[in-house]
Amino acid sequence: MEGGAYGAGKAGGAFDPYTLVRQPHTILRFVSWVFSIVVFGSIVNEGYLNSNSKGEEFCIYNRNPNACSYGVTVGVLAFLTCLFYLALDVYFPQISSVKDRKKAVLSDIGISAFWAFLWFVGFCFLANQWQVSKPEDNPLNEGTDAARAAITFSFFSIFTWAGQAVLAFQRYQIGADSALFSQDYMDPSQDSSMPYAPYVEPSVGPDPTGMGTYQQPANTFDAEPQGYQSQGY
Repeated sequence: MEGGAYGAGKAGGAFDPYTLVRQPHTILRFVSWVFSIVVFGSIVNEGYLNSNSKGEEFCIYNRNPNACSYGVTVGVLAFLTCLFYLALDVYFPQISSVKDRKKAVLSDIGISAFWAFLWFVGFCFLANQWQVSKPEDNPLNEGTDAARAAITFSFFSIFTWAGQAVLAFQRYQIGADSALFSQDYMDPSQDSSMPYAPYVEPSVGPDPTGMGTYQQPANTFDAEPQGYQSQGY
């Protein structure tokens, strides 16, 4: 964006929701938010089955409680993280300091890459546990659609969070060039704190500074040419 820094214009402008919802990183955040709801909602609602013998609940993923716990925990935390960064997207154009904008974009890169890794681990973990699950543990095939949905959207979440990291990195790359408008940015080669050279008014006669002498040229228009004599009539 021209005249802006790190993908947003100068601070103090009016809030434009239409521009906000059209930004690619905001769209990916919303999609990631929906995917996280699907993952932890599927596991919480149908990921735990009742045992016929003892009446106790067990995880649908190979009776491994760690698999269900991991899916729910990652889903809930990803849900909250998406809400936080969606709120940051709304507030981001009002940040006047380029340094603060830089910190926000850098945190976006790190957090998005970290969550892409967590979703990759979650997808591998849930898929593996679902693959080794015993058919006799769930003879009625209850909750199978929910279990597959959690695995599928965990896989999709890898790419949505990785996309957010890539977009944030692109904002970071173009941010330094567009940050020149801010007073917080100082070019080391043009430090405004360096004093300017004092102006010395030229003087007639000897120069007390020893830098040379300056003499005012004679005004040739005021001098009367020699040999010219006015004649009266």
